Amino acid sequence: MNKIITVEVSLEPADNTRLASLCGPFDDNIKQLERRLGVEINHRSHQFSVVGKSHTATAAVDIIKSLYVETAPVKGHYPDLEPEQVHLAIKESGVLEQSTESSIPYGKEINIKTKKGVIKPRTPNQAQYISNMITHDITFGVGPAGTGKTYLAVAAAVDALERQEIRRILLTRPAVEAGEKLGFLPGDLSQKVDPYLRPLYDALFEMLGFERVEKLIERNVIEVAPLAYMRGRTLNDAFIILDESQNTTVEQMKMFLTRIGFNSRAVITGDVTQIDLPRNTRSGLRHAIEVLAEVNEISFNFFQADDVVRHPVVARIVQAYDVWEAEDARARKEAEKRRRQEREQALNATQNIQTEEKQP
Repeated sequence: MNKIITVEVSLEPADNTRLASLCGPFDDNIKQLERRLGVEINHRSHQFSVVGKSHTATAAVDIIKSLYVETAPVKGHYPDLEPEQVHLAIKESGVLEQSTESSIPYGKEINIKTKKGVIKPRTPNQAQYISNMITHDITFGVGPAGTGKTYLAVAAAVDALERQEIRRILLTRPAVEAGEKLGFLPGDLSQKVDPYLRPLYDALFEMLGFERVEKLIERNVIEVAPLAYMRGRTLNDAFIILDESQNTTVEQMKMFLTRIGFNSRAVITGDVTQIDLPRNTRSGLRHAIEVLAEVNEISFNFFQADDVVRHPVVARIVQAYDVWEAEDARARKEAEKRRRQEREQALNATQNIQTEEKQP
């Protein structure tokens, strides 16, 4: 049973500038911790007191200490602590998870190192995802937006390249229109499809820097291309990422999976709730989940709203859509059942009338 306790902590070294960054304007960061964790936080200078249930109060103190470390000056400059960092620290702590089991310190065990720093998983699902990318030839990451599917996959690819485990990175996604037509966009084919590949470029730029990415692209060490360009190729010594795979057809998914050569790894990411394919066209991702479920060399990772590491409202949006879709599916099923019953009743009534008419 979690009783109410008070946990006190003294932040050292005492530094008013760092404390101001930790608390945020008008104590907004502290209020966010109080609201999200259900605790009361009082502080005088560098002395903090947290009142709440034992597990949340203890977690709140640990989060405060970890956030204070992030306010340390770098080359004489004091960084500002953003609300996003507070949100990520809460997610990383695992305190909001329903399970009462002791959480594995996944953030400390499975890290990805890039030139820009260490990238750590924020949730147990993300930790398992990274582990699977390291140990499996083919890894599927399926779930809603904001769960880190693409970002962590690009980070794992960059890490493998830095370790010289592979010789090249290939990033691809299907150029499927979501209401727009490619033919009406200005420019040549490359300029038309570039906007579809922008999220992959952004992740690369963040991890390697703009200039290095440009040089690696010029040397064909990194290749970013639409899925159609993969046909007929065999990809050896490569880390291949297929993003937005829910928009592949069954044939395209099979084509992609059969491109994988020796000493290559592939990661396929997608969200089965956001399919932009024409009606009556089956998603290659949905089909692959069914067909490949029993293949041992392939891992499947299914993310949920709790794994969203963007603004907290994104997780609530995903949850709201999940609830609506479940209710809508149930309503459709009940409506179809009622229509079937009405048809059966009408058929039975017709048969009864015909039977009565035949009687003398």
